[in-house]
Amino acid sequence: MSKLRMGVIGVGGIAQARHLPAFKQMENVEVTAVQDVNLTRAQEVAEKFAVPHAFEQYQDLFEKVDAVTICTPNKFHADITVAALEAGVHVLCEKPMAMTTEECEAMLEAAEKNDRLLSIAYHYRHTAEGKLAKQAMQEVGDPLVTRVQAMRRRKVPGWGVFTNKDLQGGGSLIDFGCHLLDLSLWLLDDPKPVEVIGKTYDRLSKIPGQVNDWGAFDHETFNVDDHVTSYITFEDGSSMQFECSWAANIKEDHTTLTISGVDGGLSVYPFELYQAKYGALFDQTAQVKGGEQEAGLVQAENFVNSCLGKEELVVKPEQALKVSQLIEAIYKSSETGTSVRL
Repeated sequence: MSKLRMGVIGVGGIAQARHLPAFKQMENVEVTAVQDVNLTRAQEVAEKFAVPHAFEQYQDLFEKVDAVTICTPNKFHADITVAALEAGVHVLCEKPMAMTTEECEAMLEAAEKNDRLLSIAYHYRHTAEGKLAKQAMQEVGDPLVTRVQAMRRRKVPGWGVFTNKDLQGGGSLIDFGCHLLDLSLWLLDDPKPVEVIGKTYDRLSKIPGQVNDWGAFDHETFNVDDHVTSYITFEDGSSMQFECSWAANIKEDHTTLTISGVDGGLSVYPFELYQAKYGALFDQTAQVKGGEQEAGLVQAENFVNSCLGKEELVVKPEQALKVSQLIEAIYKSSETGTSVRL
């Protein structure tokens, strides 16, 4: 197969901003079909990106493609993924993997049963900082404490379905925090989580007359988390302090991921390496270039090349399943007021 025939299911914001532009840059993939429940939008996007076929039903797209990229609301990830895999089509599904771990397990089972590739679009692994940090973990030694903050000041997404719990399953954690959970677990070499304590908040976004930088939303129907904290312990004795928010009352947005280990420590944003050697304290920095668009292209290249048998998937479905297990445990811990054993 010289070129992979790609289809895109759900042609909203992320499909047009990241996936379609990336695939159109590549020589070994051809986008042959798009689908959307809004057929007019599907046809408009097909014309915009010079795609030959546009469909209203996703099942009609399968015979035109070898692989699909799924960009629908979270509620539909599992059903569409399983249907695609059963049709013999490889799948790149937007994050998070699905709404529940049960759905994730069904997706994983379908991929194995049909011998098709399944990957989840956790593109933070493909950022320049993420890739450099992965290599630098050898300088850290055994990890002890990981600290994560993915914080936004008054930026609840006022568009799309981000605040619709029925369609998304949650808010800031399942939408934004999942990226940092995935990146952290990858850097830590997939430790096994054993206990989770979590707390979710939605009080700020339920107050009328909100100042919100990312558009308007209905405070009366808001029913997802806008701020989440958690503490996770792993089987190897290490731990993670995790916090994410769409709507914190803080000075400015910031994303931090630091890992302190036996031999050293690192920060991913910005990239820095901390060590004690030769009788002194060493701090090292690096010039890192490349933003999210570049990461989106690297992600697309990895998936396409893996489908063509030239590479191995960077994001494996069993790893994405672990992220969803943690998300589910954090939500459950907050609901029950107790820690959750995994």
